Amino acid sequence: MSWWEGVDETRLLVAPEPSATGKCGGQLLSLRHPKSGNSTCFLLINGGLQEIHWFKQSYGSWFVGDYVCEDGRLYTATPVDPVFILLPIFEEARMKKGDDPGKFRQLDEMIFVNGYPGYQYLLSIAETSMQVVCDVKEIGSIKFFRLNDSKVLAWLNYKVDQLKRTLLTLDKNYAAQDEKDTLTDAVSVLGEYLKEEPWLELLCSNLKLDLQAAKTADIEVLPIAMENGPASFEPGQEKNGSDKKTTRNARQIKKAKVETDSRNIRDMFTRASRRK
Repeated sequence: MSWWEGVDETRLLVAPEPSATGKCGGQLLSLRHPKSGNSTCFLLINGGLQEIHWFKQSYGSWFVGDYVCEDGRLYTATPVDPVFILLPIFEEARMKKGDDPGKFRQLDEMIFVNGYPGYQYLLSIAETSMQVVCDVKEIGSIKFFRLNDSKVLAWLNYKVDQLKRTLLTLDKNYAAQDEKDTLTDAVSVLGEYLKEEPWLELLCSNLKLDLQAAKTADIEVLPIAMENGPASFEPGQEKNGSDKKTTRNARQIKKAKVETDSRNIRDMFTRASRRK
């Protein structure tokens, strides 16, 4: 039985603000989103990084303990691999030109980002996280890191395999789809946190996957008449022909796939959890 079955509730995460010394249960950090570059709120807690999502109602309130949150905002958090967040920073920091692999840099130098002091809090987890995608040199007690394209690709392939196995366990609809559709869904989810160039293109090339073509093939557009109401009668159209057209359209509706290229990874798993 999956964890969401039989559960019809939304859980609220309440995290403390970071103290001056940083000694608290969790730290709310403003970081750049790895795909869009927009300021996004993350929670650093217990050595892990979680992305904060917020929902706002146009009316109503939430009870938070003994208090009422009048504006109706609800916050949730989902774990995210720090490598996704740090990948654009390390890509810029190596200053790669052409076939030149780039420069080795120190961690504290790379994660200093103007306007985003929150990255400094990631220093404690960056060394362990980024070793899987970087070449590392040690000079004395100092470590220098440089992003390695081959290691990034190997890490992305591993993430794809993980997601494919996870998707197949969500519900019977995912379990019944073919291998290519599962692969497309997995890459689409990763694409929420990867820039098109170079990483998403590199991954798709390695997997021999045309992501845009695969998404387009999954969408079958019905005639306007079917979208707005019953099909209009056409002169000379026989009844049997009309029945066949209706049956064909019904099959198209049944075959239509659930869209996976959502704005955020939580949307996809929310839709999956609501299916029966």
